[in-house]
Amino acid sequence: MAVADMPSNTTGPGPGGAFIRGSWRQRLFACGCARCAGRYEQKLRSRKSALFSSLHGDVLEMGPGAGANFPLFPKHIHWVGIDPNPAMRGFLLARAVEAGIDADLRLGTAEQIDAPDGSFDFLVSTLVLCSVPEVSQVLREARRVLKPGGSLLFVEHVAAPRGTLRRRMQWLLRPAFRFFGDGCHPDRETWVNLEQAGFAQLDLERFTVQTPIGLPHIAGRAVK
Repeated sequence: MAVADMPSNTTGPGPGGAFIRGSWRQRLFACGCARCAGRYEQKLRSRKSALFSSLHGDVLEMGPGAGANFPLFPKHIHWVGIDPNPAMRGFLLARAVEAGIDADLRLGTAEQIDAPDGSFDFLVSTLVLCSVPEVSQVLREARRVLKPGGSLLFVEHVAAPRGTLRRRMQWLLRPAFRFFGDGCHPDRETWVNLEQAGFAQLDLERFTVQTPIGLPHIAGRAVK
């Protein structure tokens, strides 16, 4: 199926004509992303802006959520998003209009992207790899759908160094993160998955976002 032919109706009639609204947890998470993440996003803004300045052509954003990245994207890109949470659609489309981006949002998961090989110039993943069930499978799909020389741009929170108090706190808070954060794992060593994914080039930096427990992050680019 070509990219242009992928189904784009994420909250319209589902099987049997049922309207897809998502579970109550999905709706709660979508509302939280839209209304409560502003201060956290501000702390990531400068790194995201620098990373996204090179975007052009066909761009697939995995797990775009409520559209927090739209104000930072160039307006001339052809944007496609894939997200498993149908409750995000209303928030995302409203932000797309505000940012002047023609958004094409599809319901699906990053483990199985319904697009041909070599479809996209860029993939974007921000605060997504912490919550997907299979990080390695997502990265295999990312490599598959990227054009030769295309890039995966990422900003992700990750595990603190082993043996530290911060890592212990992440382990203790993991059940709450997973329940309220749509499956989020606060202590994933995501950089290991990226190093082992087979990209031709990996540029990665580490930084910490100041929160009550201090969240370690990685940001960078993986080139096919």
